[in-house]
Amino acid sequence: MQAERPRRARILVIDDEENARKALRTILLEEGFDVAEGADGEVGYRKLLEFAPDAVLCDVRMPNLDGISLLRRCRTEGVDTHFIMMTAFGSVQAAVEAMREGAENYLIKPLDVNTVLVVLEKALEKRALLRDRSLLRERLQERYRFKHIIGDSPELRSVFEMIRRAAPTRATVLILGESGTGKELVAHAIHEESPRCEKPFVKVNCAALSETLLESELFGHEKGSFTGALGRREGRFELAHDGTLFLDEIGDVSPALQIKLLRVLQQQEFERVGGMQTLKVDVRIVAATNKNLAEEVRQGRFRQDLFYRLNVVAVTLPPLRSRKSDISELVGHFVDKFSQMYGKKIGGVSASALNSLLAYDWPGNVRELGNVIERAVVLATNHSEIGLEDLPLTLRGPNRAGGVEGKAGVFIPGATLYEIEREAILGTLEMVGGSTARAAEILGISVRKIQYRLKEYASKTQEEAEALSRPLPI
Repeated sequence: MQAERPRRARILVIDDEENARKALRTILLEEGFDVAEGADGEVGYRKLLEFAPDAVLCDVRMPNLDGISLLRRCRTEGVDTHFIMMTAFGSVQAAVEAMREGAENYLIKPLDVNTVLVVLEKALEKRALLRDRSLLRERLQERYRFKHIIGDSPELRSVFEMIRRAAPTRATVLILGESGTGKELVAHAIHEESPRCEKPFVKVNCAALSETLLESELFGHEKGSFTGALGRREGRFELAHDGTLFLDEIGDVSPALQIKLLRVLQQQEFERVGGMQTLKVDVRIVAATNKNLAEEVRQGRFRQDLFYRLNVVAVTLPPLRSRKSDISELVGHFVDKFSQMYGKKIGGVSASALNSLLAYDWPGNVRELGNVIERAVVLATNHSEIGLEDLPLTLRGPNRAGGVEGKAGVFIPGATLYEIEREAILGTLEMVGGSTARAAEILGISVRKIQYRLKEYASKTQEEAEALSRPLPI
């Protein structure tokens, strides 16, 4: 099958001089363009609406409708194309007026072929860049529209209402919630719904960098301010000027850096690391944390005055376990997303699989649910739907011979109590990344008991291995 040929750029030539128009048409056809003609402004306007050109080469002086009047009409009616004006008079005034009305460039007659092609190529390149930028913005707006914060539970509707009320203001917003609840998505929504939506949205993860690197990342630095500072660098505050700065994991910022952040919030000014010049910025702050900042203040780990500055508007995201009515919709969203990503046609999930997903408490929240569905889509053998067998063991329990599969988290009959406990402990530890404290909390037992059992399992495994290594009796 032949690959589809890329579309050739369309050029409309509008000129009342027939010989000049035909000559230009011939040159452009030879260069591989699609070309249409208009003998005057009125004819050219009708052709423009029909042909939808990428660029228009238009004479300034024409009967019925002159070039500048045509340009003005197109701009008023929102016709999307690039105008390049042509004049035989070399009139600076006419050229300036055309540029003021929105012309991309102008050419002086008699035309030089190379100049025409260069000017035209630049106009087409600019149009392509603008189109790509427009498509990118549309995709970003589509991604961060409210409908992509999936759910319709009362808990989530209150979050939507808070976003709608806070976004149009310049108030600082503090987003609270467990890991995986979608704090960055809410920060994007606040920015996209605000008057600053056309300006930068800049983010920084405060927990991912050391204190020194984070200070440089936020405020920038001057050349030679520290080892490795080979030149001046603008920080995130400067990059976010007139826009929004998202400070993720704000609860992990060191006390020394908290003081500097407080100053920026209060006075909207700072100095780069190693610099003397005070810089003024206009930045809206949206911060997020999975920590209880009020408790951090009581423990002396977070400044009270900074907490008050950040906590002007607080948005608390509910964990997934408290809005399980949203799970079905989220599952459908993730199935569609990952089916498209991996080129599969999976229509949904089976009733038993959905019951298991609903029964689980989701300590990793929406992020964990997304990971589970992605894994299920990748491993699914039945392309019509995701079945219980496609879910991780921690959600469905072991499928032992002679038994039936039970609901998530409950093991089937036929296993000994020792086997059930072992599966529960090891499976939960795998789910929480090996944290005995978190596993103990989920299972409702002590950390010491988990540690004791792990030693017991290791010892038993070693005994079994030694037994297998012994020679069999003859």
